[in-house]
Amino acid sequence: MTDVLPREVLIHTIARLLDGVRHVAVGASSPIPAAGAMLLRALKERAEAAPVRISILGSVEHNFFTNGSAELFDCAAQGRIDAFFLGGGQIDGQGNVNLVGAGDYPRSAPRWPGSFGAAYLYFVVPRVILFREEHTPRVFVEKVDFISAPGTSEPHVHRPGGPAALLTSKGLFSFDKSRPGFALESIHPGHDLAGIQAATGFAFAHAAEPRRTALPSAETLALLRGRVLDELSETYPEFADQMRRDLLGQVHAEASAS
Repeated sequence: MTDVLPREVLIHTIARLLDGVRHVAVGASSPIPAAGAMLLRALKERAEAAPVRISILGSVEHNFFTNGSAELFDCAAQGRIDAFFLGGGQIDGQGNVNLVGAGDYPRSAPRWPGSFGAAYLYFVVPRVILFREEHTPRVFVEKVDFISAPGTSEPHVHRPGGPAALLTSKGLFSFDKSRPGFALESIHPGHDLAGIQAATGFAFAHAAEPRRTALPSAETLALLRGRVLDELSETYPEFADQMRRDLLGQVHAEASAS
Protein backbone atom coordinates (compact mmCIF):
# COMPACT_ATOMS: atom_id res chain seq x y z
CA MET A 1 0.00 0.00 0.00
CA THR A 2 1.43 3.36 -1.05
CA ASP A 3 1.76 6.33 1.27
CA VAL A 4 -1.33 8.43 1.93
CA LEU A 5 -1.79 11.32 -0.48
CA PRO A 6 -2.48 14.80 0.98
CA ARG A 7 -6.02 14.87 -0.41
CA GLU A 8 -6.67 11.41 1.02
CA VAL A 9 -5.82 12.85 4.44
CA LEU A 10 -8.46 15.53 3.89
CA ILE A 11 -11.09 13.06 2.70
CA HIS A 12 -10.48 10.76 5.67
CA THR A 13 -10.59 13.71 8.09
CA ILE A 14 -13.92 14.84 6.65
CA ALA A 15 -15.36 11.35 7.13
CA ARG A 16 -14.30 11.52 10.79
CA LEU A 17 -15.82 14.99 11.23
CA LEU A 18 -19.12 13.74 9.82
CA ASP A 19 -19.40 10.72 12.10
CA GLY A 20 -22.86 10.57 13.68
CA VAL A 21 -24.73 12.55 11.01
CA ARG A 22 -27.85 11.20 9.31
CA HIS A 23 -27.94 13.53 6.31
CA VAL A 24 -25.11 15.59 4.84
CA ALA A 25 -25.49 18.08 2.01
CA VAL A 26 -22.66 19.03 -0.34
CA GLY A 27 -22.52 21.98 -2.74
CA ALA A 28 -22.09 21.75 -6.49
CA SER A 29 -18.31 22.30 -6.59
CA SER A 30 -17.03 20.33 -3.61
CA PRO A 31 -15.35 17.08 -4.67
CA ILE A 32 -13.27 16.61 -1.52
CA PRO A 33 -16.22 17.08 0.90
CA ALA A 34 -18.30 14.81 -1.35
CA ALA A 35 -15.62 12.13 -1.22
CA GLY A 36 -15.46 12.42 2.58
CA ALA A 37 -19.20 11.95 2.85
CA MET A 38 -19.06 8.96 0.52
CA LEU A 39 -16.25 7.43 2.55
CA LEU A 40 -18.32 7.76 5.73
CA ARG A 41 -21.30 6.14 4.00
CA ALA A 42 -19.15 3.26 2.77
CA LEU A 43 -17.63 2.75 6.22
CA LYS A 44 -21.08 2.70 7.84
CA GLU A 45 -22.39 0.19 5.32
CA ARG A 46 -19.38 -2.03 5.83
CA ALA A 47 -19.96 -1.94 9.59
CA GLU A 48 -23.73 -2.45 9.10
CA ALA A 49 -24.33 0.75 11.05
CA ALA A 50 -27.08 3.35 10.62
CA PRO A 51 -27.11 4.58 7.00
CA VAL A 52 -25.94 8.04 5.95
CA ARG A 53 -27.86 10.03 3.32
CA ILE A 54 -25.83 12.26 1.00
CA SER A 55 -27.26 15.07 -1.11
CA ILE A 56 -24.83 16.47 -3.69
CA LEU A 57 -26.15 19.38 -5.73
CA GLY A 58 -25.51 18.72 -9.40
CA SER A 59 -25.48 14.96 -9.00
CA VAL A 60 -28.10 12.63 -10.44
CA GLU A 61 -27.18 9.50 -8.53
CA HIS A 62 -26.38 11.12 -5.18
CA ASN A 63 -29.20 13.63 -4.87
CA PHE A 64 -32.86 12.92 -4.05
CA PHE A 65 -33.91 16.57 -4.57
CA THR A 66 -35.92 17.33 -7.71
CA ASN A 67 -36.02 21.12 -7.38
CA GLY A 68 -32.39 21.90 -6.62
CA SER A 69 -31.42 24.41 -3.96
CA ALA A 70 -35.03 25.35 -3.08
CA GLU A 71 -35.58 21.88 -1.62
CA LEU A 72 -32.17 21.98 0.04
CA PHE A 73 -33.12 25.18 1.85
CA ASP A 74 -36.50 23.80 2.89
CA CYS A 75 -34.89 20.61 4.16
CA ALA A 76 -32.34 22.59 6.18
CA ALA A 77 -35.05 24.81 7.72
CA GLN A 78 -36.93 21.70 8.85
CA GLY A 79 -33.84 20.42 10.67
CA ARG A 80 -33.34 17.51 8.27
CA ILE A 81 -29.76 18.33 7.27
CA ASP A 82 -27.13 17.64 9.90
CA ALA A 83 -23.99 18.86 8.14
CA PHE A 84 -22.94 21.15 5.32
CA PHE A 85 -19.65 22.53 3.92
CA LEU A 86 -18.85 26.18 3.42
CA GLY A 87 -15.77 27.80 1.91
CA GLY A 88 -14.89 31.35 1.03
CA GLY A 89 -12.45 33.68 -0.64
CA GLN A 90 -11.66 34.93 2.85
CA ILE A 91 -12.24 33.43 6.31
CA ASP A 92 -11.28 35.24 9.50
CA GLY A 93 -10.57 34.25 13.08
CA GLN A 94 -14.17 34.73 14.19
CA GLY A 95 -15.51 32.34 11.59
CA ASN A 96 -16.81 35.08 9.28
CA VAL A 97 -16.87 34.10 5.60
CA ASN A 98 -16.48 36.36 2.55
CA LEU A 99 -17.83 35.07 -0.76
CA VAL A 100 -18.29 38.45 -2.47
CA GLY A 101 -14.81 39.83 -3.21
CA ALA A 102 -11.58 41.34 -1.88
CA GLY A 103 -11.31 45.04 -1.09
CA ASP A 104 -13.92 47.63 -0.23
CA TYR A 105 -17.45 46.70 -1.30
CA PRO A 106 -18.98 47.48 -3.82
CA ARG A 107 -15.70 48.11 -5.64
CA SER A 108 -14.32 44.71 -4.69
CA ALA A 109 -11.62 43.37 -6.99
CA PRO A 110 -11.55 40.56 -7.69
CA ARG A 111 -15.24 39.72 -7.42
CA TRP A 112 -16.23 36.18 -6.46
CA PRO A 113 -19.42 34.22 -7.30
CA GLY A 114 -21.41 35.68 -4.40
CA SER A 115 -23.01 34.62 -1.14
CA PHE A 116 -25.98 32.69 -2.55
CA GLY A 117 -27.56 30.88 0.46
CA ALA A 118 -24.40 30.75 2.59
CA ALA A 119 -25.67 32.94 5.43
CA TYR A 120 -28.95 31.05 5.62
CA LEU A 121 -27.37 27.60 5.79
CA TYR A 122 -24.72 28.87 8.24
CA PHE A 123 -27.55 29.73 10.62
CA VAL A 124 -29.69 26.61 10.37
CA VAL A 125 -27.37 23.62 9.77
CA PRO A 126 -25.99 22.36 13.12
CA ARG A 127 -22.62 21.12 11.86
CA VAL A 128 -21.06 23.43 9.29
CA ILE A 129 -17.54 22.45 8.31
CA LEU A 130 -15.50 25.29 6.85
CA PHE A 131 -13.27 23.87 4.14
CA ARG A 132 -10.60 25.57 2.07
CA GLU A 133 -7.74 23.61 0.57
CA GLU A 134 -5.56 26.66 0.04
CA HIS A 135 -4.05 27.76 3.34
CA THR A 136 -2.42 31.17 2.83
CA PRO A 137 -2.62 34.62 4.48
CA ARG A 138 -4.75 35.91 1.58
CA VAL A 139 -7.49 33.39 2.48
CA PHE A 140 -7.20 33.29 6.26
CA VAL A 141 -7.26 36.95 7.18
CA GLU A 142 -7.55 38.85 10.45
CA LYS A 143 -10.82 40.43 9.30
CA VAL A 144 -12.79 39.67 6.13
CA ASP A 145 -13.41 42.57 3.73
CA PHE A 146 -17.10 41.68 3.47
CA ILE A 147 -19.22 39.40 5.68
CA SER A 148 -21.26 37.05 3.53
CA ALA A 149 -22.00 34.80 6.49
CA PRO A 150 -21.18 35.65 10.12
CA GLY A 151 -19.47 33.07 12.29
CA THR A 152 -21.39 34.01 15.44
CA SER A 153 -24.50 35.95 16.43
CA GLU A 154 -25.75 37.92 19.43
CA PRO A 155 -27.07 35.80 22.34
CA HIS A 156 -30.70 36.77 21.66
CA VAL A 157 -30.52 35.47 18.05
CA HIS A 158 -31.90 31.98 17.54
CA ARG A 159 -29.14 30.16 15.73
CA PRO A 160 -28.84 26.35 15.87
CA GLY A 161 -26.16 26.41 13.16
CA GLY A 162 -22.61 27.64 12.91
CA PRO A 163 -19.00 26.60 12.38
CA ALA A 164 -18.00 23.30 13.94
CA ALA A 165 -14.55 22.94 12.38
CA LEU A 166 -12.16 24.38 9.82
CA LEU A 167 -10.19 22.01 7.59
CA THR A 168 -7.35 23.11 5.32
CA SER A 169 -4.47 21.50 3.47
CA LYS A 170 -2.27 22.11 6.52
CA GLY A 171 -4.38 21.25 9.56
CA LEU A 172 -7.67 20.81 11.36
CA PHE A 173 -9.15 23.48 13.63
CA SER A 174 -12.10 23.44 16.02
CA PHE A 175 -14.22 26.52 16.70
CA ASP A 176 -15.18 27.87 20.13
CA LYS A 177 -18.29 30.07 19.91
CA SER A 178 -17.81 31.39 23.44
CA ARG A 179 -14.51 33.18 22.64
CA PRO A 180 -15.09 33.20 19.62
CA GLY A 181 -12.11 31.74 17.81
CA PHE A 182 -10.31 28.74 16.38
CA ALA A 183 -8.03 26.20 18.02
CA LEU A 184 -5.61 23.99 16.13
CA GLU A 185 -6.56 20.37 16.74
CA SER A 186 -4.06 18.54 14.54
CA ILE A 187 -1.38 19.07 11.90
CA HIS A 188 -1.31 17.16 8.61
CA PRO A 189 1.78 15.24 7.48
CA GLY A 190 4.49 17.44 5.97
CA HIS A 191 3.52 20.55 7.94
CA ASP A 192 4.42 22.09 11.30
CA LEU A 193 3.08 24.66 13.75
CA ALA A 194 5.43 27.44 12.65
CA GLY A 195 4.41 27.00 9.03
CA ILE A 196 0.71 27.08 9.89
CA GLN A 197 1.15 30.22 11.98
CA ALA A 198 3.02 31.93 9.13
CA ALA A 199 0.27 30.99 6.65
CA THR A 200 -2.62 32.18 8.87
CA GLY A 201 -3.57 35.83 9.16
CA PHE A 202 -5.36 35.43 12.49
CA ALA A 203 -4.25 34.15 15.88
CA PHE A 204 -5.48 30.74 17.05
CA ALA A 205 -5.16 28.65 20.17
CA HIS A 206 -2.94 25.58 20.11
CA ALA A 207 -1.20 23.08 22.31
CA ALA A 208 2.54 23.34 22.87
CA GLU A 209 2.93 20.23 20.72
CA PRO A 210 -0.18 19.81 18.56
CA ARG A 211 -1.26 16.32 17.57
CA ARG A 212 -0.69 14.85 14.15
CA THR A 213 -3.79 14.28 12.02
CA ALA A 214 -4.98 10.66 12.12
CA LEU A 215 -4.32 8.70 8.93
CA PRO A 216 -6.64 6.12 7.37
CA SER A 217 -6.03 2.43 7.91
CA ALA A 218 -5.05 0.22 4.98
CA GLU A 219 -8.62 -1.08 4.78
CA THR A 220 -10.10 2.44 4.76
CA LEU A 221 -7.57 3.59 2.18
CA ALA A 222 -8.50 0.68 -0.10
CA LEU A 223 -12.16 1.64 0.22
CA LEU A 224 -11.36 5.26 -0.61
CA ARG A 225 -9.26 4.37 -3.66
CA GLY A 226 -11.80 1.88 -4.92
CA ARG A 227 -15.48 2.32 -4.19
CA VAL A 228 -15.34 6.01 -3.24
CA LEU A 229 -13.49 7.14 -6.36
CA ASP A 230 -15.83 5.04 -8.49
CA GLU A 231 -18.87 6.73 -6.92
CA LEU A 232 -17.25 10.16 -7.13
CA SER A 233 -16.72 9.75 -10.88
CA GLU A 234 -20.44 10.24 -11.53
CA THR A 235 -20.38 13.84 -10.32
CA TYR A 236 -16.69 14.77 -10.44
CA PRO A 237 -15.05 12.67 -13.17
CA GLU A 238 -12.07 14.99 -13.68
CA PHE A 239 -11.27 15.13 -9.99
CA ALA A 240 -11.54 11.33 -9.61
CA ASP A 241 -9.27 10.83 -12.63
CA GLN A 242 -6.74 13.30 -11.20
CA MET A 243 -6.74 11.41 -7.90
CA ARG A 244 -6.03 8.18 -9.78
CA ARG A 245 -3.21 9.84 -11.74
CA ASP A 246 -1.69 11.21 -8.52
CA LEU A 247 -1.84 7.76 -6.98
CA LEU A 248 -0.25 6.17 -10.04
CA GLY A 249 2.49 8.80 -10.03
CA GLN A 250 3.27 8.05 -6.41
CA VAL A 251 3.43 4.32 -7.11
CA HIS A 252 5.96 4.94 -9.89
CA ALA A 253 7.98 7.29 -7.67
CA GLU A 254 8.12 4.75 -4.85
CA ALA A 255 9.12 1.99 -7.29
CA SER A 256 11.94 4.15 -8.65
CA ALA A 257 13.17 5.00 -5.16
CA SER A 258 13.36 1.35 -4.20
